[in-house]
Amino acid sequence: MNENYTALLGILTGLGLSAACGFRVFVPLLVASIAVRSGAIHVADDFAWIGSVPAIVCFSVATSCEIAGYFLPGVDHFLDVIATPAAIVAGTLLTASFITDMQPWFRWSLAVVAGGGIAGTVQATTVVTRAASGLLTFGLGNPVVAAGELAGATTIAILAAILPVLALLLVLVLVVWMWSRRKQPRAQRVDESAAGWGSRS
Repeated sequence: MNENYTALLGILTGLGLSAACGFRVFVPLLVASIAVRSGAIHVADDFAWIGSVPAIVCFSVATSCEIAGYFLPGVDHFLDVIATPAAIVAGTLLTASFITDMQPWFRWSLAVVAGGGIAGTVQATTVVTRAASGLLTFGLGNPVVAAGELAGATTIAILAAILPVLALLLVLVLVVWMWSRRKQPRAQRVDESAAGWGSRS
């Protein structure tokens, strides 16, 4: 029973980190790398390299570049193009790294479907939100969106390493909220249009 609980907790941790990849690709990898290095969380033996010093250095540099890029006009749109497949790959790897004692085919199938799937879903939501922000604010609001995404990625990644269930619940709340915000301007335009027709009649 204890082994099953540990295995389930590992999968939930991987999924939480994978979800965070949808906000920022390298932030969860850096958090996981530091957490593994410190012994706070444990990965499968073939993913022990995640906690190595070279990995921490590489993820730190990549995270810094990614964060800076999203605050530069034009660069953020380019990053959005490559971020979706990158997030899916990172989410798949992170989920797989926490799955132990499973057949390789099942391990990677679960990692691709669950880990890659949740990362891709969150990433798609952020892309749509950024596009809506760019359209409504002519790109001026994108740095605010970028700051929110960074905060979300950091918070969810840290929670995933400590309280993975809470991290996944937070992801669900954020995705629903972002989706509702995306639909809000369209609803407002419909209401304004209806009001205009009503005044003419």
